[in-house]
Amino acid sequence: MDERLPTGLWVTAHIRAADSQGVPMMVLRKGEPGRGTVILKINRLDGRFAVLVQVREKERLSWSRGTGPEPVEESVADAYIARQTRYDPDVWVIEVEDRQGRHWFEGEVL
Repeated sequence: MDERLPTGLWVTAHIRAADSQGVPMMVLRKGEPGRGTVILKINRLDGRFAVLVQVREKERLSWSRGTGPEPVEESVADAYIARQTRYDPDVWVIEVEDRQGRHWFEGEVL
């Protein structure tokens, strides 16, 4: 039996936790409420962005660097996200504004 929280509830909990620490986090695109995959658009507030894509290996949550190891311009991040949402219409897109580039979700960045 899968005991994970529905994606919508899981995302909302992380948004509230980040907000309590003064870190803005916004839902840019709502996906399937129960089991949608999450993409994080990390805005470092200096014109640089990273895109992290939720992956699971043996039920362990991790994040893949969708746009590579180095931060990219927003247009590159947005183009990547647009391709992913065409491929998977159930995906959630969350933007995190954090100068340090933290993503606030559990799981290792690969």
